[in-house]
Amino acid sequence: MSHIALVSVFCPDRTGLIAAIAGRMFDLGANLGDTTFAVLGSGAEFTSITELPDAIENETLAAELASVPELAEAKITVTDFELDPIQDQAGKITHRITVRGGDQPGLIARLSELFIEYKANIVRLSSEKTPDGNYILRISVSIPEGSAESCLATVANTAEGLQLSCDVETP
Repeated sequence: MSHIALVSVFCPDRTGLIAAIAGRMFDLGANLGDTTFAVLGSGAEFTSITELPDAIENETLAAELASVPELAEAKITVTDFELDPIQDQAGKITHRITVRGGDQPGLIARLSELFIEYKANIVRLSSEKTPDGNYILRISVSIPEGSAESCLATVANTAEGLQLSCDVETP
């Protein structure tokens, strides 16, 4: 038998983090499901919905990960995952949008509000401020078929009004 856990690790960024985390979890018999990794400033965040053998308690996995040298300064949380570990249709990415330009306070809030009107679901979002002062916002969305053209036009028009570029790709 097995159980599903949400595994979260936050620590200083360094080379080999994913290999160290995933390798230790594999050694313990864990099976990673939906997983994300991101560098955030000088830190790094790893999050995974993970299937664990019943013999591995959440606390045991947290202690095992804490013993990995690359995670010496990590904040590690392992909790039961009580939602469905399989995404529904709203989790299927239909479009990837990249907005670039000068940093604008409220940009994420303003753009994310646009998707509500079109019943579009943001599946993934990442943003970064580059060393040259530019801002890059990447949004992966699930837009219902009949709304895609209008939704994307609204996003592009809003970005243009803010003097930002907007690119869209369909996976």
